[in-house]
Amino acid sequence: MLVLLPPSEGKADSGRGAPLKPEGLSLPGLAEAREAVLSELVELCVADEEKAREVLGLSEGLRGEIAKNTGLRTAGTRPAGEVYTGVLYDALGPATLDAAAKKRAARSLLVFSGLWGAVRVTDRIPSYRCSMGVKLPGLGALGAYWRTPMAAVLPEVAGDGLVLDLRSAAYAAAWKPKGEVAGRTAAVRVLHAPTRKVVSHFNKATKGRIVRSLLAAGIAPKGPAELVVALRDLGYVVEVREPARAGTAWTLDVLVDEVH
Repeated sequence: MLVLLPPSEGKADSGRGAPLKPEGLSLPGLAEAREAVLSELVELCVADEEKAREVLGLSEGLRGEIAKNTGLRTAGTRPAGEVYTGVLYDALGPATLDAAAKKRAARSLLVFSGLWGAVRVTDRIPSYRCSMGVKLPGLGALGAYWRTPMAAVLPEVAGDGLVLDLRSAAYAAAWKPKGEVAGRTAAVRVLHAPTRKVVSHFNKATKGRIVRSLLAAGIAPKGPAELVVALRDLGYVVEVREPARAGTAWTLDVLVDEVH
C-alpha cells in the first residue's frame, strides 16, 4: 500500500541534525528536479525579499519564512514526519505510533511537496516554505513543473498494491495515476454528512485518523475494494464510486458527523 499525503503549511522548526543531504533523500529519480527548485527558491529569497514574499504568497506577518528559505542548505534537519504539523498530522500522530506501525509508515507514506516533489516520512529535511501552488519565475507553476519527473518515478514507487490518495487538489496536480496504476488507486474525500460538503477541519482530521487506523491495525488492502471493506470494518461510513472506465481511479466518500 502506498499512501499519498499533502504536506502542511505549518511546519516544525528545523532540527539540530546535520544539514540537508539531497543525495540521501528517497526517490533519487527526483534529485535533478529537486535541485532546480531548491536553487531557484534560495536564490529568489536571498536576492529580493519583497519579490519572494509576493511569489510565495506570504502575508507581512510571515515575512520571516523568507529568511528560513535562504538557509535551507545549511539549516538542521529532522524526519519529514516530524517537520509537517497541522490537523492531518496531529490526527495521524506519527510519533505516537508503536514500533511496528512506524515501520509500516516508513514504507507506505509519501508526502508531496512543492520543494521536494515527494518524500518519505523518514527523509530528513529542513523546515521550509514553498507550496505546490507557487509559480517560480524561472520554473513556472510547480504543480505543472513536477508532472514530468513524477510521471517517470512514481509508477515504480507505487508497486503493485493499493494507492490511497489523500492529497488536496493542488498536490494531486503534480501526479495523476494512469492506466493500470489508476485502476488500483482510491481517491478519498471526507464529507460532512448533514451537508454533504467538504469541511476543511473534518477533511484533514479524518484523513489523518484513517491513515493511523490502517497503520495501527496492520491493514494493507491490496486494492480499492478491499480498502472499502477495511474502512467499514474500522467503523467508517463509506460510499463508493467505482471507475466508469478502465484506467481511472476509484472515488471513496467518507461521511462524518463530527471529529473526535
